[in-house]
Amino acid sequence: MRDFHLPGRSAVFAVSGMCATSHPLAARVALDILQRGGNAMDAALAGAVLLGICEPQMTGIGGDCFVLYSRPGNGIQALNGSGCAPADACAADLRARGLGAVPLNSADAITIPCAIDAFCRLAETEGQLGLDTLLQPAIHYAEHGVPVAPRTAFDWKNSAKTLQGAARKHFLKDGRPLGNGEIFRAPGQAEVLRRIARHGRDAFYSGEVAEDMTAALSAYGGTHTMQDFEAAGSFATCPVEGRYKGSRLAEHPPNGQGATAILLLNILKHFDLGSLDPFGAERAHLEAEAAKLAYDARNRFLADPDHTARLGHMLSPETAAQLAALIDPKHAMPAAEPLTEAVHKDTVYITVVDKDRMSVSLIYSIFHGFGSGIASEKFGILLQNRGAGFTLEEGHPNEFGPGKRPMHTIIPAMLKQGEDVIMPFGVMGGGYQPTGHARLVSNLLDFGMDLQSAIDAPRCFTDSGTLKVERGYSDAVRRQLSEMGHNIETPDTPLGGAQAIRINDSGVLEGGSDPRKDGCALGY
Repeated sequence: MRDFHLPGRSAVFAVSGMCATSHPLAARVALDILQRGGNAMDAALAGAVLLGICEPQMTGIGGDCFVLYSRPGNGIQALNGSGCAPADACAADLRARGLGAVPLNSADAITIPCAIDAFCRLAETEGQLGLDTLLQPAIHYAEHGVPVAPRTAFDWKNSAKTLQGAARKHFLKDGRPLGNGEIFRAPGQAEVLRRIARHGRDAFYSGEVAEDMTAALSAYGGTHTMQDFEAAGSFATCPVEGRYKGSRLAEHPPNGQGATAILLLNILKHFDLGSLDPFGAERAHLEAEAAKLAYDARNRFLADPDHTARLGHMLSPETAAQLAALIDPKHAMPAAEPLTEAVHKDTVYITVVDKDRMSVSLIYSIFHGFGSGIASEKFGILLQNRGAGFTLEEGHPNEFGPGKRPMHTIIPAMLKQGEDVIMPFGVMGGGYQPTGHARLVSNLLDFGMDLQSAIDAPRCFTDSGTLKVERGYSDAVRRQLSEMGHNIETPDTPLGGAQAIRINDSGVLEGGSDPRKDGCALGY
């Protein structure tokens, strides 16, 4: 139980429905959809699209999504809303240009955005109110504007240098980032959403809107064609699962990195974490060492679903046992290989549970801050740079190539007890996300924290040879970790941002929302 003398926030409790997400306007819209008779999918979709207006540096209709959803008795279903590289993508061409990686702010890094296809599909197959109703809040706020929230302003300033060409017109004000309380409007996106509301996904992937995007890509040397956009499509898939402390963790399968969180917990099973200080050096060290090994496996094996061949090996108990044996509880090992990306904060996540206990876990992103920095001229559609998640290593499963989906950092999750979903959740933060999932689950199951305390708790993350340690840790812990051989850094930006809804034994909903973000949990 939290100390009410100290700053903090309580968990939110409700019975009839709940949303937790990173911006209060999106949470309120999701709740309104529930109260109007929509289900959890309706609410999640309406809130998610609005997040692209409230947090445009994080996400938008030029990005991708992954979704897990469940109705009681029906198990967990997954939808992959990630897009592909264009048909003419060629790693050899990039290597011939002397490149060792796909450039972040280039047309080469832009995969075909697939979130809109996924949202349209889910509204039709799983929702109740219809696409036109669900898009109206985002259309309204895109047209009339939203005040920029403090964390959004912080990220906007940090990422504004990415913006180039038409994107500067659409996402800067008089050439500068928008600040706290200033109004952001996106009338071009409002028009796109109106067309999607009337005509469905084809309004985005063909005709004038798609022509606007392909023209922008062509201007920056992209090989993307109208045929690439018309062929874009989300697809249903099956979650991957792992056991921890009597519960089951369900993650989205590759090309997402969710299997990394399962492997990380499988390694940590071999240590008695619950006997340690949850905020002490010993736990932080073990988690960092396990993460080095789990992320190395991720970098070797995870890729487009058609190119991921060793997922079973990655998730086997024997693999975890062999990796756990490599960990020295007192001394840090070097990272086997640098991670493919630095920690990214640029993702939004929304979770909703409705009165019938349908649960939705949805994550939606343009990857880096403001994605590629390239936007379409007329409609201001900011395009993701997910192609930077590919490698240029010849023969690698995740090698950049035609029609392939890159390894994705965004991962929605659900915690199960038996066959029942007890907590849809997500932890934003790019590369940090598997560590964030494992830490949140461990906070709950190893240390018995309440949900909000488990989210508030300080975090650390081993990234490219550096252990990033939030200011919530004591200086004594930093010194001890340094003595163990870790290179310690205090990051300017906090690590990730979690949102979760726990369904307790009596059916009451408990919502937690990360104070590292602007958002909240709301219920009724």
